[in-house]
Amino acid sequence: MLTEEQQSQVVAAIRMAEKQTSGEIKVHIESFCGGDVLPRAAEVFKQLNLEKTAQRNGVLIYLAHSDRKFAVIGDEGINKVVPLDFWNTTRDVLQRNFVMNQFVAGLSEGIAIIGDALKVYFPYQSDDINEISDEISFG
Repeated sequence: MLTEEQQSQVVAAIRMAEKQTSGEIKVHIESFCGGDVLPRAAEVFKQLNLEKTAQRNGVLIYLAHSDRKFAVIGDEGINKVVPLDFWNTTRDVLQRNFVMNQFVAGLSEGIAIIGDALKVYFPYQSDDINEISDEISFG
């Protein structure tokens, strides 16, 4: 779905966002989700060990491109502090781009929004460890 250059752009967006926060952002792409998108995203979240970050501040952007479905979910540490409409706002930004097949732009903009929010609640610390790979995972 994404060329190597496009994947590099998304990874660069993740790295840029994570320079501001101890939060962890992961993008996972697969063709089909096989049903409802939120349960599948939650399953992938656990498979990728995003719930095992020290501050429970992992975020998953899950995309099933052939099904034209996606979800953005965060761990409990984030959900306790962000505004109630936070995930909806992020979802809307992604959707606006995805509907125009602007996947890299949508992912990059969504990642930047997530990073900006996470830096408020989970600012970058000098001893921060990158707990989750920045590379896109594929299913």
